[in-house]
Amino acid sequence: MPASKAQQASQNKWISKNYDRVNLTLPKGRKAELQAHAAKQGESLNGFVNRAITEQVKRDTAHK
Repeated sequence: MPASKAQQASQNKWISKNYDRVNLTLPKGRKAELQAHAAKQGESLNGFVNRAITEQVKRDTAHK
């Protein structure tokens, strides 16, 4: 059963309090490629991007 408008509003309010949003622009077709890769890893595109960023930051700080 779909969420009611009140449930959607409540969820959106919670998300805006607990998360920052980043707009990512990719060349056409890249999003589908990354979604497929993330799915093969058993994660969402958002989870994959977060993991990739976290791992890169760790590598960057380890080199300094």
